[in-house]
Amino acid sequence: MTTASRRWFGGRDESRRADAQAAKDAAAAAFYELDTAQRDLRISVETIAAVDGSPAGRQAVEGFGALGRRIDEVSHAYIEAVDAHDLDRVDLDAGTAARAKQQLVRAREDLVRVKGELERFAQGLQPLLDRAESQLAQVAPARERARAALLAASNALDAVRAGGMRADELAVRLAALGPELTKLTQGAGQHGVPETLQRADRILRDAEAIRAEAERLPERAAEMDRRLVSLRTRAQALRNRAERVDPVLSELRRRFSAACWQDLQPVPEQAARDVAHAEERLREAGKAREEQRWADATALFGTVRALLDSVDEAVSAAQDRLARLEAVARDPQVEVQRTRFAIRDAQRLAMEGRTVPDPLHARPLDEAVARVDRAVAGLESRHPDYWHFLQEMEGVREAVGRVVGDIRAGRSPR
Repeated sequence: MTTASRRWFGGRDESRRADAQAAKDAAAAAFYELDTAQRDLRISVETIAAVDGSPAGRQAVEGFGALGRRIDEVSHAYIEAVDAHDLDRVDLDAGTAARAKQQLVRAREDLVRVKGELERFAQGLQPLLDRAESQLAQVAPARERARAALLAASNALDAVRAGGMRADELAVRLAALGPELTKLTQGAGQHGVPETLQRADRILRDAEAIRAEAERLPERAAEMDRRLVSLRTRAQALRNRAERVDPVLSELRRRFSAACWQDLQPVPEQAARDVAHAEERLREAGKAREEQRWADATALFGTVRALLDSVDEAVSAAQDRLARLEAVARDPQVEVQRTRFAIRDAQRLAMEGRTVPDPLHARPLDEAVARVDRAVAGLESRHPDYWHFLQEMEGVREAVGRVVGDIRAGRSPR
């Protein structure tokens, strides 16, 4: 119908039609603004959901879902109001136009109201969003650092292999990081930001450890070679020393009573057995070194060192026994005077500030004096047990030392 035909209905109908059309345009603008605000907020909520698994983060997602349902309701009401009235109909009467305007105005008001709720909800999410975006900003740098560390580890491994090192264990460890790198590349969208950051940190640490160990391999091999030489030299020296224990025992048997040397009888045989065992372990360690089984070589070195320490201690004990027995046989008074001095020193300490000593201290000190006297008397026998005498003197000094410690502990400020 022409414009002239429309005018035939009169100005009042046209005015109502125009009002309804204006209400429709306003509702459409409100609908568009709400839809835009909802899409923007959805991005923010998805960002929070990807990063924040806390109760606050879950509440944000739930709150956005509830808002979405209200948005759907008012949007549906708006669409129904638009579809219910064709404002371009030529026979649109004033009553219909008025009803259309009323429904569209109400639809717009509902759209504006819900948009206000959406904006207030968005304001409340801002702290969560700021934290989430801060964490998201860490993802790309963390991923790049992890990749760079993997590349450095791979290059270090290639370099030592080119130098003749096998580095099989390190190669296995590096290969194991491949699946982790795949997940890291898939990104935070699939695995979440916290897990992605943790994965990047694990890859970084593991790759740096592999690189450092690869770079140390030549030095580690050289260190193993030095230890092999050192332990072989020590084993040979102890074998030679162990062979000299028999003459020491012969001297002990010739000059001193059986009680002074009986416990040392097994030393030569045990020392020879331990040295042989250590040399066998050293051969195994050398083979492990050649095959670059570093952990096995290190464990074998520990076993060898323990065996050689045991031999060293036993051989030294035999030689030390002879020296000490010879010294006390020449002049027992050196040990006696040393022990009596310790007793007198303790007695003076026990009497400081007192006229009568505390029985708790006096009794063990008196017993110490008696033990010294008995030990000295024991040397007057035809075959004195000088070893027992030395042990008794050491025992007395230890007992006196405990008394001194008790006295000082009792006098220290609480």
